[in-house]
Amino acid sequence: MPQFFSTSDADFEARFTALLNAKREDSPDVDTVVAGIIADVRERGDTAVIELTSKFDRLELTPETLAFSAEEIETACSEVPDAERTALELAAARIRAYHEKQMPEDASWTDDAGATLGWRWTAVSAAGLYVPGGLASYPSSVLMNAIPAKVAGVERLAIVVPTPDGVANPAVLLAARIAGVNEIYRIGGAQAIAALAYGTEAVRPVDKITGPGNAFVAAAKRRVFGKVGIDMIAGPSEILVIADKDNDPDWLALDLMSQAEHDESAQSLLITDDAAFGQAVASAVEKRLQTLERREIAGASWRDYGAVITVNDMNEAASLSNRIAPEHLELCVADPEALAEKCVHAGAIFLGQWTPEAIGDYIGGPNHVLPTARSARFSSGLSVMDFIKRTTMARMTPQALRAIGPSAEVLANSESLEAHGLSVTARLQQLNGSN
Repeated sequence: MPQFFSTSDADFEARFTALLNAKREDSPDVDTVVAGIIADVRERGDTAVIELTSKFDRLELTPETLAFSAEEIETACSEVPDAERTALELAAARIRAYHEKQMPEDASWTDDAGATLGWRWTAVSAAGLYVPGGLASYPSSVLMNAIPAKVAGVERLAIVVPTPDGVANPAVLLAARIAGVNEIYRIGGAQAIAALAYGTEAVRPVDKITGPGNAFVAAAKRRVFGKVGIDMIAGPSEILVIADKDNDPDWLALDLMSQAEHDESAQSLLITDDAAFGQAVASAVEKRLQTLERREIAGASWRDYGAVITVNDMNEAASLSNRIAPEHLELCVADPEALAEKCVHAGAIFLGQWTPEAIGDYIGGPNHVLPTARSARFSSGLSVMDFIKRTTMARMTPQALRAIGPSAEVLANSESLEAHGLSVTARLQQLNGSN
């Protein structure tokens, strides 16, 4: 059973703080191992990647077979059932349409001093997309990573997906094709991140790496940051459902389990203003846990990290939600839009009882790569903005330099940066001499 507590409890603050600070990730000391893997790949390139893939994925490769061939991709795509193909195509279209609206515009204007200022947006040249493999092989993650990059205008996309024992998920390869990606490598782990960041004989380096992975992948992304950009360091999945009593307890139980079934370290939380309803949802969870295919994983998550919190009102619920800063936030209340206005820290918000979080994972349109571990307090989910960068633009006319240049001289001299000031002075002297 999960924890049950109420904001009326005398020890509520202590228990809630402990809930916020609970470490849900496995914490093996992986950084030293990852550092060694990265150094090995940098030194030995393909040879290191091939040996590590053999060791961890039990797959024997050569430099020529690191990437899927066009024929292999074609064969795999043909194996995907029509219903799955149609669903992936619909999801891709919706994801593309949503992300196209995120594209920012260039800007340029002339200010009162006569200087022309502005900015322009340009895409990174190459991006590497990590897609988890094995049991957690999700074609939806391909779409969510690749489509925003394509919309942003990234010229080259490379996908890495581990294929333990050589078994690939055909739907993953089809999703890559639908998204317009043909460069797909059957490698994973820290060695794949290193190959993307530094390049090998067979893998050209990229400028940015996105996509979730295990602790080794997360540690590798952290280590290569600076050499390349990264999206975020993703942790276990999480969901917070805020609900009143006018909901079906079984629906909400399924919503909570939709994240719990991801990982034993995932977290599912319910906040309600009706204690009896909270108990009803918990009972519905226990009933569902008797039949779910992934009941052992979901049950461990619910037992170790789940919680049902009773509040006095929805204002209190919003305040707690902002402290939790959940990855996924469902608002199953009478006026979800009004409550959403008060919930300022969340990766994604799902409004009303007809909007289960699972819609966001697959078909809604917004991205499902979202900040975890309370990082929604300061970061956002994956978007086209992760694949573009802003370059500022400035053009001085002689009149503009005459107007603002003297202040630049003053500030440069105050910082004892003589050449800075002189670079302005020389031009002002030319202008003044021409009067």
